[in-house]
Amino acid sequence: MRYLVWSLPITVAAAAFTYWLSTSASSDVGSASRAESYDIEEGALLYAENCASCHGAGLEGQPEWRTPGADGRLPAPPHDETGHTWHHPDSLLFDYTKLGGATLLARQGVEFDSGMPGFADVLTDQQIHNILAFIRSTWPDRIREVQAARTEADEQRGEN
Repeated sequence: MRYLVWSLPITVAAAAFTYWLSTSASSDVGSASRAESYDIEEGALLYAENCASCHGAGLEGQPEWRTPGADGRLPAPPHDETGHTWHHPDSLLFDYTKLGGATLLARQGVEFDSGMPGFADVLTDQQIHNILAFIRSTWPDRIREVQAARTEADEQRGEN
């Protein structure tokens, strides 16, 4: 029962944070938020080297990824169609990967440690784009279409 008392507010806060992030975050990294081309094979290798330890070799995420741990952090979500990655435009996914959750949110005035590290010192912009292209390539057509539409709407608003 004690678990429910403190986990419910954390879950609600995390859901509100995710909604806010999906509706108000914009690319302010200052680097290219789009790539001219993508190398999906390289993206798969880089994903295996840099992302799979948290997000799973099959993009399945960590168990109970919607339930905060004892530290208040949510476990790494899946990047397959069962997760929420596809709910976000490319610019946000790029910025979140490059800067990490805490840094990106701090730039927007929010103090929250999502647990996602930044990869700016590990991966080039092109490598990040390749990883994201690999992830997108695994989604069913309908999910890719929805995510592409969100990316296009984000670009039309000039938020990247």
